[in-house]
Amino acid sequence: MKKKKFFNAPRFALQRIRQSAALFQYSDRAIRLVWSTSPLLTIIFAVMTLAAGLLPGAIAYVGKLIVDAVIGASNYGLQSDRILALSYVALEALLVALLNGTQRSLAVCQSLLRVLLGQKVNVLILEKALTLDIAYFEDSEFYDLMNQARREASTRPLSLVSRTFKLIQDTLSLITYGGLLLQFSLWAVVVLSVAGIPAFIAETRFAGEAFRLFRWRSPETRQQTYLETLIAREDYAKEVKLYQLGKILLTRYQEIFHRLYGEDRNLTIRRGFWGYLLGLLSTATFYLAYTWIVLETIGGKISLGDMTMYLIVFRQGQSTFSSGLSGVGGMYEDNLYLSNLYKFLEQKVPKSQGKATKGLIPNDGVRFENVSFSYPGSQKPALQGISLHLKPGQKLAIVGENGSGKTTLIKLLTRLYAPSSGRILLDGLDLQAWDITALHRRYAVIFQDFVRYQFTVGENVGVGDVEHLQDQSRWEIAADKGMAKPVIKSMPAGFQTQLGRWFKSGVELSGGEWQKIALSRAFMGTDTDILVLDEPTAAMDAEAEFQIFNHLRTITKNQIVILISHRFSTVRMADTIVVLAGGVVIEQGTHEELLKAEGRYARLFSLQAAGYQ
Repeated sequence: MKKKKFFNAPRFALQRIRQSAALFQYSDRAIRLVWSTSPLLTIIFAVMTLAAGLLPGAIAYVGKLIVDAVIGASNYGLQSDRILALSYVALEALLVALLNGTQRSLAVCQSLLRVLLGQKVNVLILEKALTLDIAYFEDSEFYDLMNQARREASTRPLSLVSRTFKLIQDTLSLITYGGLLLQFSLWAVVVLSVAGIPAFIAETRFAGEAFRLFRWRSPETRQQTYLETLIAREDYAKEVKLYQLGKILLTRYQEIFHRLYGEDRNLTIRRGFWGYLLGLLSTATFYLAYTWIVLETIGGKISLGDMTMYLIVFRQGQSTFSSGLSGVGGMYEDNLYLSNLYKFLEQKVPKSQGKATKGLIPNDGVRFENVSFSYPGSQKPALQGISLHLKPGQKLAIVGENGSGKTTLIKLLTRLYAPSSGRILLDGLDLQAWDITALHRRYAVIFQDFVRYQFTVGENVGVGDVEHLQDQSRWEIAADKGMAKPVIKSMPAGFQTQLGRWFKSGVELSGGEWQKIALSRAFMGTDTDILVLDEPTAAMDAEAEFQIFNHLRTITKNQIVILISHRFSTVRMADTIVVLAGGVVIEQGTHEELLKAEGRYARLFSLQAAGYQ
C-alpha cells in the first residue's frame, strides 16, 4: 500500500499544480478589466511598478560605492575620494527620493483604480442580473453565487492586478539582486531562492482553505444579513418590538457569528503558527549567509563595501523573494474568488428568440391552451391543464385558496416563466414568439407584493412607463385613473413629495394609499390593453374596493382585466370567474352560474357572506 502511495504522490502533486495553474486563467482577464477601466492609470501603474522594481538594486549598489569611497578617503586622505563619496551620497538620496515617489504614485493609482474598478465590476454584475429570468432569483444556490460575486469580486480584480504588477516588480528586483549576488557566489542565489518556497506552499494551502470556508458558509452569511435586516429595518421594527423578538434574533445572529468565528480562528491560528515556523527558517538562512559573508570579509576575499552590499542585497532579496512567493499565493487566492465572479457573469441565459411586435389575429385576446407548469426543482405541478380564452374588454376574476396557483398563472401570462407544457397565445401568437419589450408594453401588472419605491410620488407613478418616467401630464392622467388624486393633493409637495422613510423629509403612506399609487402606476402606459391586478386593494376596506373596481370597469371597457381577489363582493362583478384548486380549474362561469352550480365557489361565497351578517 505504501509503495502505491509513493508512486501516486508525484502524479497527485502534478495534478494539484495543473489545478492551480488553471485557476490563474483569470489573471489576464483581470488585467484586461483594469485596462478597460482606465488605460492611463494602468500605464502609469505599470511604469511605476518597473521603476520600483529596478531602483532598490541600484540603491544597494550605490551604498557599496559609498562605503568603498569612504574607506579610500580614510586610508589615503585624497580630496577626490571625499568628493566622490559625497557625490555617491547625493546620488543615493536622489534614487531614494525617486523610489519614494514611485511608491507614492503606485498608492495613488491603486486608490483611484480601486474606486473605478469597484464601480465597473458592480455595474457588470447588475447588468448581468438584469438579463436573468425570475427563476434565477428564486434559486437559493444561484442567489448565493450572485451575493458572493458582489461581496468579494469588486475588490479582487484590482488586488489580482496589483499583485501581478508587484510580482513583476519583485522579479525585476530579484534579477538585479541576483546579478549582484552572483559576483559573490552562485550558491548564495540558490539559498536565497529555496528558503522562501516552504512559506509559499503553506500560504497557498491556507488560501485554498480560506476560500472553501468562504463558499461553504454563504448560506450562514446570508442568514446573518437577513437577521440584521429584521432587527434594523423600519418596516420590521413594529412587529419585532411588539412580539419582543429582538433578543431571540440577536441571539441567533451571535450564534452564527461565533460559529463562523470559530472556523476563522482555527484557520488564523494555524496560518500564523506555520508562518512563524517558516519565518524562523528564513531567519536562520539569512544569518548563515551573514556568517558566510563576514568570514569572507575577514579573510580579505571581499571588501567592506562588498560585505555591506551583499548583506543588504541578501536581506532585501530574501524579503523580496518571500514577498513574491506570498504574492503568488495571494494571486492564487484572488483567482479563486474571481472564479465566482466569472462563473456568475458567464452564466448562460437563454436568449429570447421572439421578435414579433404584432399578433397573427388582431383582437383575439389571450388564450391558455392546456397549460401546465412546475417550478424548477419541484415535482408537483403548480398549474395543470389550464385552458382559457379572454377577449378584449372581458373582465376575469380568479379565486382560490392560497397556493392554488393564482399568482403562478400571472407569472406565466407575463412570461416571467415559460409553461412546462401547453402554450399561451396573445392575438393568435405564442408568447415565446413575441419580442419581450413589445409584449411587456401590452401589460400593466400590480402584484400583491408590489414595490414601494423610495422615490417621489410622481416617480412612483411614472415607473409604470420608463420611457415617460418624468412626464408630469401622464402622472396626472394615471393618478386620476388610479383614484390616487385626492391622496396626492393632500401631500406637502404633491407629485414631488418624497415617499418612504429612507431619505430626508420622506412621507410614509398607509397600505391603502400605497395601493392607490401602485394602481395609478398601472395606467401610465398608453399601449396597455391587459390589466392584471393581484390583490390590488387588499389593504382597503370593502367599500373602497367596490368603488375602485366599478371605476375600473368604466375606464377599461376595451381592455382585458384579470383580477385576483378574496372578496366576493368585488369578484361577482367580473364577466367570468375561474376557481382554482391545486393548480387546476375546477369551476368556471359567471357569479350567478357558479352559485347555481352549488360547488366550491358557492360554498366560499356563502361563508364570506355569513361573516357580514
